Amino acid sequence: MTTAAPQAGFVTRHIGLNDAEISTMLSRLDLPSVDALIGEVIPPSILRHDSMDIGAPLSEAEILDELATIAGRNIINTSLIGMGYYGCHTPPVILRNVLENPAWYTAYTPYQPEISQGRLEAILNYQTMVAELTGMDIANASLLDEATAAAEAMAMAFRAHRGKGQMFRVDPDTHPQTLAILRTRAKPLGITIDVTAPSAPCDEGVFGTLISYPGSSGAVRDIRPDIEAIHAVGGLAIVASDLLALTLLESPGTLGADIVLGSAQRFGVPLGNGGPHAAFFATLAKYQRAIPGRLVGVSQDSAGRMAYRLALQTREQHIRRDKATSNICTAQVLLAVMAGFYAVWHGPEGLRSIARHAHGLAGQFAAAMKAAGRTIRHDSFFDTVTLEAADDADSLMTAALDAGINLRRMDGAVAVSFDETSTAQMLERLLGALGAGAGDEVYGDLPSHVVRTDSFMQQPVFHAYRTETEMLRYMRRLADRDLALDRCMIPLGSCTMKLNATAEMIPVTWPGFANIHPYAPADQMKGYGELITRLERLLAECTGYAAVSVQPNAGSQGEFAGLLAIARYHESRGDGHRNVCLIPQSAHGTNPASAAMAGMKVVVVKCDDDGNIDIMDLKAKVETHRDALAAIMVTYPSTHGVFEESIAELCDIVHEAGGQVYVDGANLNALVGHCAPPQFGADVSHLNLHKTFCIPHG
Repeated sequence: MTTAAPQAGFVTRHIGLNDAEISTMLSRLDLPSVDALIGEVIPPSILRHDSMDIGAPLSEAEILDELATIAGRNIINTSLIGMGYYGCHTPPVILRNVLENPAWYTAYTPYQPEISQGRLEAILNYQTMVAELTGMDIANASLLDEATAAAEAMAMAFRAHRGKGQMFRVDPDTHPQTLAILRTRAKPLGITIDVTAPSAPCDEGVFGTLISYPGSSGAVRDIRPDIEAIHAVGGLAIVASDLLALTLLESPGTLGADIVLGSAQRFGVPLGNGGPHAAFFATLAKYQRAIPGRLVGVSQDSAGRMAYRLALQTREQHIRRDKATSNICTAQVLLAVMAGFYAVWHGPEGLRSIARHAHGLAGQFAAAMKAAGRTIRHDSFFDTVTLEAADDADSLMTAALDAGINLRRMDGAVAVSFDETSTAQMLERLLGALGAGAGDEVYGDLPSHVVRTDSFMQQPVFHAYRTETEMLRYMRRLADRDLALDRCMIPLGSCTMKLNATAEMIPVTWPGFANIHPYAPADQMKGYGELITRLERLLAECTGYAAVSVQPNAGSQGEFAGLLAIARYHESRGDGHRNVCLIPQSAHGTNPASAAMAGMKVVVVKCDDDGNIDIMDLKAKVETHRDALAAIMVTYPSTHGVFEESIAELCDIVHEAGGQVYVDGANLNALVGHCAPPQFGADVSHLNLHKTFCIPHG
């Protein structure tokens, strides 16, 4: 009988201290053991009284084998589902040298420009590309996903309208996931969502309109009347668009849009079952101080040389707190960098070629189906063709599935979206499955009045790197201007004290994980289902909570989701009037910003001279707001790295008054295995996977 060769434990490879160094550290501290050190640092009263049931640790080789088995349970079909997610080719030079390169995926958030010049330039390329394609004045460094970007645009328009209207109009041809997020975000702010044709007459009660261009069902139309309708009543025109489509279509900025948003996923970023992906967000210069998220700007260093930095930070949470433009304090940096490099690699002519490829296949498909007697819902489209199928949609879906192709089921119709990876052979296979013959005819030319005629992306960077060696050297030059964990430790606090282990990053690009569409049939995603279920159970064991959701895709969104859970808890008990959220002075800026987004009133609790929560002031604030108290948000350990001994007392005080305790889990890496937040009184938390665990920083 043979056994596998012994493997070093994961911890021994990735935790920097060895036995000799631990001994030296303990000697300097005059402590006998690591347990004694923990006893000195963490208040004994909050140490967890049970162990985590997470199984025995695995070596890197063992976990990679297990993940390969899980990935093998996913079925990789050709997905032509669309809905904002499309197959694409990640250029190998970008795959190997950015997505799989620790110089890019272990770097910390670029707060310090002097150690972030490479990434800042790469993000500026992305911003420039977005502004050029959308026809807008300014673009941010990316947002979390398209649906969140739409919600941020709605909130921005609401603020710009200064409360004169409460109605937000949404194009019926909007991606359903975007509409769902809009409804969730609108309710706490008192906004009413009106799903109505954007060109319909409206009054001054409508502060903004979301227009889809192209539509979710593929329609391409002249959106000028929609924009004119909302401008006539003083509202903002927000356009959800597609960067690849905008290489062929007139830019929304030219048509009069105020905000343009969408996903940059199809610019070289794998599907990955829905993310993470970078969303783009662009607007007019007059709204630049209201734009959510980060902005990279061009400045000068002390020697007068051009340098990059994060710009207009006075909009952000660490300064404006509950009055911030957004609770988002990050960007999808790695994915935005990839999308920017994709544009650099292909240039405007390459992007147009890819767009014409997808549009051409869609046109051939439409012509063939029309010749077979099918009705095409829209005469003009970019990459998505919708077939009327009131009586046989299910049979069409099944026939395509039998040919290994996923389509999108709609009410009385079936939609088919083509992309960069679509081929003539795949088209022939699909047409055969649907009972149509292949041909060279094309149907659905873009209307001349929406065809783009101006040039874009004429900046030198989008024309200089067409060979792999040139591109390699450019990306290396940028990486050499950054500081990441491949060079040294980045001692900027608990947010950086984490690891992107190579073994943790490798599976991300495996086809079994990377090439799965988020709306593929559930039986094609059994591996993902197992992975998510196991992760939720393990995280529940680590934290001590009853259940965990992995749906929020950033700490800011976790905060918002947690506060909504607290609000709904109070509503379920007939206490829907509870809307006061206590927040210590020392809290991270996203806390008050998230509370404001959730419709809560922020009341600040003082801190003492050492930065700890002032318990006497807490008691006073609780008493003042007893009948309206919804929650307190507290970071633990605190933002200055201290285990405040009063945490259990704090929880008791808030609970006695009927409030809930939200423990911000940004610093959970200091608690795992030693403390379980619910055991010392926490009710809700979020975890930052890019801090405590292994995903790249934003």
